[in-house]
Amino acid sequence: MKSLLSMLVVGAANVLAAPHDPGFFSEDMLDSNGKELWGNIKSAMPEAKMTQFSNPPKPASRRPDHHWDHIVSGKSTGGSWVQNKGEDPSDISEYGMRIKTVDPSKLGVDKVKQYSGYLDNSAEDKHLFFWFFESRNDPKNDPVVLWLSGGPGCSSMTGLFMEMGPARIDENIKIVHNPHSWINNASMVFLDQPVNVGFSYGASGVYNTAAASKDVYAFLTMFFKQFPQYAKQDFHIAGESYAGHYIPVYAADILAQESNINLKSILIGNGLTDPFTQDAYYEPMGCGKGGYEAVLDESSCSAMKVAIPDCQKRVKACYDNPKDIKACVDGAQACDEAFLSPYQQTGRNVYDVRSPCEDPANLCYPIIGWITKYLNKPEVISAVGTETHTFASCNNDVNRGFFNQGDWNQPYHRKVPEVLAKIPAVIYAGDADFICNWLGNHAWSDALEWPGQAQFQPKNLTEVKSSVNGKAIGQVKNHGGFAFFRLYGAGHLVPYDQPESSLDFFNRWIGGEWTK
Repeated sequence: MKSLLSMLVVGAANVLAAPHDPGFFSEDMLDSNGKELWGNIKSAMPEAKMTQFSNPPKPASRRPDHHWDHIVSGKSTGGSWVQNKGEDPSDISEYGMRIKTVDPSKLGVDKVKQYSGYLDNSAEDKHLFFWFFESRNDPKNDPVVLWLSGGPGCSSMTGLFMEMGPARIDENIKIVHNPHSWINNASMVFLDQPVNVGFSYGASGVYNTAAASKDVYAFLTMFFKQFPQYAKQDFHIAGESYAGHYIPVYAADILAQESNINLKSILIGNGLTDPFTQDAYYEPMGCGKGGYEAVLDESSCSAMKVAIPDCQKRVKACYDNPKDIKACVDGAQACDEAFLSPYQQTGRNVYDVRSPCEDPANLCYPIIGWITKYLNKPEVISAVGTETHTFASCNNDVNRGFFNQGDWNQPYHRKVPEVLAKIPAVIYAGDADFICNWLGNHAWSDALEWPGQAQFQPKNLTEVKSSVNGKAIGQVKNHGGFAFFRLYGAGHLVPYDQPESSLDFFNRWIGGEWTK
């Protein structure tokens, strides 16, 4: 599915290139195809406004070519793209990549080899930022991991400096070494996607997961073409939250291609993947049945329980007809009002039932504000070559665009069996999260229809002890390359709350402990 705005402005590149203001897009700027599409949307959603579907471009200034150490053309990769079976492949020659070597001594984030840069699609004016770190251990043989933060619309730089990256930012806006980084035994690339997230920018927005997939595929194809020394290692895609939508689609699309991407597994942490199943578990998680004390009062819990059948009916309507934008949007909105609104009114952290929301402006976590200040420092911008005028951890316009196009309730979990047919997958979850809680993730893992379901579903969770100190760190079940892992004492952001346990889990997963 193409992004909505790109369909609306077919043949109108001059419109997209113009500065954004909230009332900028209007029907008289559309060509005949765009007017027809907009008419269909308005008939389904009479209250719709064009700005609700826009992803306004971020202010940015392109750096001159001499700033970059490598400039790569998509024409040189020979890569092709097939999104659907039976489609004729298209090349990725419209893409390019600009890369610079980051001097570790300038920022002190880590001593390992680093690269940063942009994937460019000049034809559509899209520019995705990335920052790569070699493994601290054995980069010639250690696996490579792509990290994707969720949102939709939140920067992977938050994962880099808050979770599993080589360093964190403290309250003094200083670098603090992370001894439990996943780069201890893997090279990692942190990608800001989709367009206009983090340091990424562009006039042509992306509004749904399927439309974002080709950009990620093009990025990986070109990255491994430019750095063949990393292409021969095992490659894994990891992410959290809305990456529960991204990763099944991206992985299935990658596995459908003939490419240089050596994808070996996927890892989804506290993901939103199957809303129909997961939405039914907000009530038990908020009402004391998920291993922690109840956050909600009895009347709220009763109301949430009553709301489950209607919510699931609405989600199923989207599953049955994923192209019905109105049904998909209405269902997501109704379920959010039933399950998230009562929780948010308590003032608790929606990402951790144990804590109050400390900093509402920064998703309840003060460290996100510290990261934002750090990444806006001129010396940081210069060292990594970013082109946006400012950095923000999340882009609400992107989030709103995905929601308004009905992406939230899409049945992307149906892609997981395609993936499992070729590579292993693990669904992991910190057990103190509310918004994408472990109960719901456990439930949809059990409910997934795939050839191994009859063997996987009845298995009990078994305790896992740390390979470092012998203490219990969680519970796991696995069969046929599919695993579910509950991590004790962690919220939505597992490596932030339990850095040592998350590294132990990560090393054992990529080492093959639960992939058989």
